[in-house]
Amino acid sequence: MKTFRLTLEYDGTKYSGWQEQKNARTIMGQLRKAAEELFAAPADLGGAGRTDAGVHALAQVAHLRVDSSKALTPARIVRELNDRLPADIAVLEVEAAPARFHARHDALTRTYVYQISARKTAFTKKYVWWVRDHLDAAAMSQAAAMLVGRHDFSCFRAVDAARAEESPIVVVERAELEVDGELILFRIEASHFLWRMVRRVVGLLVRIGTGQVAIERLPDLLNGRCSADLDIAAWTAPASGLFLEQVTYRSPRPGAPRSRQRRSPVG
Repeated sequence: MKTFRLTLEYDGTKYSGWQEQKNARTIMGQLRKAAEELFAAPADLGGAGRTDAGVHALAQVAHLRVDSSKALTPARIVRELNDRLPADIAVLEVEAAPARFHARHDALTRTYVYQISARKTAFTKKYVWWVRDHLDAAAMSQAAAMLVGRHDFSCFRAVDAARAEESPIVVVERAELEVDGELILFRIEASHFLWRMVRRVVGLLVRIGTGQVAIERLPDLLNGRCSADLDIAAWTAPASGLFLEQVTYRSPRPGAPRSRQRRSPVG
């Protein structure tokens, strides 16, 4: 049995997310099809982040285990997989990995970046959320900084029976806002993320930026004290602006997978 660590990027616009589903086109499904065709053997696959429908990735990490007699170099695997994958999915790197490497369980943190555009854009509309109202970036930045630390994100999670056992307590290592001309980038790094958590956080930040919600409401929400007059679910930001940017692992050691950094979203 051979184990590989894959790093890949993808445009999630035309897919029903990363995770395989019946009767749906997914990133993982396309990757499995390509890998099994290449190795002529069943493939055991898993990803570091279960990105939702329409969400993109700049550096998704996956493990691939195959029982195959084919002796292919990592560089050859990259070429062969990319020849078999659709144009909107690209394998960036393949490395030999320890047999027990697990892309999701071994990950320490994941970083997502969300792109908000302050103007209508003809070329990158698939990768941003165009917010027509004026946004107070300073207020949004102040709110983003309050996200750092250990919090109860129950108010920001979506109901998912498959993730019912997942703890709503999330440790946010970093949360920051960057303004680049007419583009606002929100970046958040955490131990894990609840279903739709990032998009709902972005939705609230935008409401704070437009003055519709007072920043003083945020501490209660971060302690799991939801308010009936704040319909956070209805404010879920579009999937188009969200990217899985980076997954970090422990410090490199001989033969162990490394973390990969990719800092520039599309656009």
